Amino acid sequence: MTADREIQDEELMGVAHDPEQALRLRRSLRTIAGATSLDPALRDMAQSVLSGNVDVKDAFQDPRYTEAVYQRLHEMRRAAEDQTYAEQQQSKAQFGAWDAGQQAELDRERAERDAPVHGSGGDRGGRTARH
Repeated sequence: MTADREIQDEELMGVAHDPEQALRLRRSLRTIAGATSLDPALRDMAQSVLSGNVDVKDAFQDPRYTEAVYQRLHEMRRAAEDQTYAEQQQSKAQFGAWDAGQQAELDRERAERDAPVHGSGGDRGGRTARH
């Protein structure tokens, strides 16, 4: 599958409650689509939604995808239960570092999204999502 097009945040407003949630959802779909360690059904779902071939609401209701999500959550829960205290502390520290990096990327994407568009006759972008 080629990534000729990627949906915009506005196209996720059918399930997202605000532009911030839409941004986070699109970023999460990108992460899932690129995670080779995940179930191929999950990656396929994310790629299909990102390309606009599958509506996000339809994907969330498709039994193939929901089963893959539940299976992954079960695996994560089991792995967390099997961790020693030291491993839990290490995981928390790693998550803190990862989360800080994610926050920096989100801040950059927000700045790009909200930046005025130059060269369009003074228009400040005209990209307002109203829902």
